[in-house]
Amino acid sequence: MFIIDYIYVGIDDTDSPDGMCTTYLCMDLIKKLKKEGYIIEGYPRLIRLNPFARYKTRGNGGVSFKFPKKQFESKDLKKAKDIILDEVTKLSMFECNNTNPGVVFYDGKITKEMEDFAYKALHAIITIEEAEEFADRIGAEIYKFKKGRGIIGSLATISCKLTDCTYELLTYRIPDNRGLKRKIDYDSVYLMDKKTDTFENVDGKYIAIEPKTPCPVLYGIRANDPDSLLEAKEIVKVYEEIEDYCIFLTNQHTDMHLEPADNIKSMKKYNSYIVTGIVKDKPHPIEGGHFFFTLEDSTGVIECAAYEPTKSFRKIVHKLRFGDKIKVYGGIGEEGTFNIEKFQVLSLNNIEYKNPKCPNCGKTLSSAGKNKGFKCKNCSYKSNDLSKVPYKIQRDLILFKFYETPVMARRHLAKPLCRMDLDMI
Repeated sequence: MFIIDYIYVGIDDTDSPDGMCTTYLCMDLIKKLKKEGYIIEGYPRLIRLNPFARYKTRGNGGVSFKFPKKQFESKDLKKAKDIILDEVTKLSMFECNNTNPGVVFYDGKITKEMEDFAYKALHAIITIEEAEEFADRIGAEIYKFKKGRGIIGSLATISCKLTDCTYELLTYRIPDNRGLKRKIDYDSVYLMDKKTDTFENVDGKYIAIEPKTPCPVLYGIRANDPDSLLEAKEIVKVYEEIEDYCIFLTNQHTDMHLEPADNIKSMKKYNSYIVTGIVKDKPHPIEGGHFFFTLEDSTGVIECAAYEPTKSFRKIVHKLRFGDKIKVYGGIGEEGTFNIEKFQVLSLNNIEYKNPKCPNCGKTLSSAGKNKGFKCKNCSYKSNDLSKVPYKIQRDLILFKFYETPVMARRHLAKPLCRMDLDMI
């Protein structure tokens, strides 16, 4: 079998909340490199990492691509590296304190050790020092800008093993239009959503393909295959110039950030899990429109939250009650609260205990006082029996059904129900 060797390039942490996008830098770089005659194989990769990383910029995603190594028998590898580093220097948002780009070049096979590093970057916190030591161990060439935190994501993006994947087509605005209102024909987006095998496009009147930041992206469409994206692009109409577009292979919407938890006690902050437990108290609202409740198992308890941005999902969470058994998907942030992305109902407590009826007149008995039984206000009947009567109640939640946050509030990595084989769960 003929095996192709590659030189991998990883780039991360070049953007900021005020602009830029590492995917734009990647698209621009690939275009420049191809113009110089360099061959880049396959789709560039966009890999989302731990959503609870403390120093992430926006979506905590790094990019990577690969050169077939054989071409450098006749072409200048140093020149290719110089083009990449110059472009990162030119386009990165260095004025942002939290933007600390990193670039990695790796010549070799992707090893199990490298895949494990990427897995850790999805599920835990890795320091810059750890990343530097790891790069030295595997022989990767790293370039740090400012603090160089981006080397963590760069190494992980190169190394990440994809057992599930999606594709995203991103179109980019010309520089003069960035920061201005995007001119997208929304009717064409709804049409595209109906006619193509794509997902996460709209949420009622909310247009999910349109970013809400001043970044270079005009719109982004997601699908399980690249052909559907090209079909979708032909349908969506815009009333401004598109600089270019790029399709990325990505781990978005795969639940790759989640790992099964043995129990509640074993879970840690900044990690994402799937865990089963019993609802301990009725979900209740707090200031800001968030809903909280406590989940418990035999090892402990954890506070769970459906935050205000999840909108209608909060109403579904509010229908939970004491004794319901659920499987929750999500992660633990800085405050130690479990942020719910979706949940499945495993069993429902459909029994409610009420005061008994009066055997004489049929009215509902009232409490006669603490540990004094019941009395009837209508006919003066009294009973020393302290037992309440179980009644079966109707529940709005459906047994074994999954409930998820709306598109507008969904994390990049969260797998939507439309991508889940629910018959296999």
